[in-house]
Amino acid sequence: MKVRKAVIPIAGLGTRHFPASHAVKKELFPVVGTDGIARALFHYHLLELDAAGIEEICIIVQPGESAMVRDYLLGPDAGYLKRLEKYPVLLHEALQMRKYAERVTFAVQREQEGYGHAVFQTKEFAAGEMVLLGLGDHLFRGAPVSPYHELAAMASVSGGKSISAVNRISAGELKGYGTIAGTRRSENARLIDVSLIIEKPDVAVAQEKLLVDHLPAGIWLGWFGMHLLAPSIYEILEEMIRNDVRDGGEFQLTRAQEIQRQRHGYLALEMTGSQRFDFGVPDDFIRSLQLFRHLP
Repeated sequence: MKVRKAVIPIAGLGTRHFPASHAVKKELFPVVGTDGIARALFHYHLLELDAAGIEEICIIVQPGESAMVRDYLLGPDAGYLKRLEKYPVLLHEALQMRKYAERVTFAVQREQEGYGHAVFQTKEFAAGEMVLLGLGDHLFRGAPVSPYHELAAMASVSGGKSISAVNRISAGELKGYGTIAGTRRSENARLIDVSLIIEKPDVAVAQEKLLVDHLPAGIWLGWFGMHLLAPSIYEILEEMIRNDVRDGGEFQLTRAQEIQRQRHGYLALEMTGSQRFDFGVPDDFIRSLQLFRHLP
């Protein structure tokens, strides 16, 4: 099974980056890559998804933001392109961005009703296919291949189930991530049959319920920020919205994933050679800028 579609949400308000996010969306903040080129944060997702063989990309935006993102991808006018001829690498970048613009569509989240609500807006785009979902304010890197590529490749062994990328987290990180329990498969110890998913558990709950074999004490497996979602996730999100099933006042994707697990089964892939860079808050943004710039 080939995964052709991906979803990148950038519809958040970026409150923790205020007032800078009042002027520029945080996903458009500049990030300098290892090649020395300064790109918008979300632009790196397009590069990685293209390398992973993804054909169509849907970006979730707030009302009125699609023109801003499309203008970025379409790049400068002919006069500015002429100036870029002195910098062949940057001219190539501008022309490549226009090619991405042809493959990008938009879904609009009109109310801030949670991550699950944002993802539900892409139901029409998914059109019954599996989709890759990656957090728009994170970047992901792996060796020798992109985590997006690695997760998409798991569709061939998933049996149609959703698969979430997970990585090892400590007690202090539990409050920030969906966390799983499960059993590793004998043929691939990184692939896990998930038996429970809990969003942001406390330590006592994690110690009691969220066990995965072959993990050291005090270590759990939590969301890496990347999911390969089977089409049934949209039916479940639609039910939650219709029945007003909320957590913390919002429609949460993690609850939908746990319901999906109960009905259809769910898998997780432990990411062991990959890195996640969180740009979501100012301190993490600065730290991630430095680490990302100096990747080997």
